[in-house]
Amino acid sequence: MAPLKAHKLREESRESLEKQLDELKNELSQLRVAKVTGGAASKLSKIKVVRKSIARLLTVINTSKKTALREHFKGKKYAPLDLRAKKTRAIRRRLTKHESSRKTLRQQKRETHFPQRLYAVKSD
Repeated sequence: MAPLKAHKLREESRESLEKQLDELKNELSQLRVAKVTGGAASKLSKIKVVRKSIARLLTVINTSKKTALREHFKGKKYAPLDLRAKKTRAIRRRLTKHESSRKTLRQQKRETHFPQRLYAVKSD
């Protein structure tokens, strides 16, 4: 069995991917039995290929699930933690642009009643 190609797997439906996954898992269990019972060297070397193919399949399935979830939560107010932007802890806790630009009533009054004065300074 030739190793699976991820770009070809992405074109397939979810049901066919899950069917392939079951087949590969069964094949892997048979290969492991053959390994214990002293099977041929070709079967032993095939274990690695099957394991990597399973990993590729699972990766494609999980990424497709994640993209579907991203599409579902797009534009909504809240999203699951694993779909939010990671950034750094400090950035996530920082005030938003709107929050940091807000001014208290007292500050607004001071700015309107006592604006910054402009003076022309004569240079000597």
